[in-house]
Amino acid sequence: MCLAVPCEIRSIENEMALVEAEGVTRKVSLLLLDDAQVGEFVIVHAGFAINRLDPDEARESLKLLRQMALAEVIEST
Repeated sequence: MCLAVPCEIRSIENEMALVEAEGVTRKVSLLLLDDAQVGEFVIVHAGFAINRLDPDEARESLKLLRQMALAEVIEST
């Protein structure tokens, strides 16, 4: 199963961005997005930012991912 994760762009250098989600940072390619800006939320999949995302929608998606992860932990114990 593949999962695309909403992340906030923290910095940009050339065609790479440092993004953050839930305290985790990583570098991703911006080659698939035109004119990405620091502070924008993007969907990240397989090391690429693939789409912009409304900040409220990004926060709601992250909240749902946290709830799913918590439910999985509770269910496995």
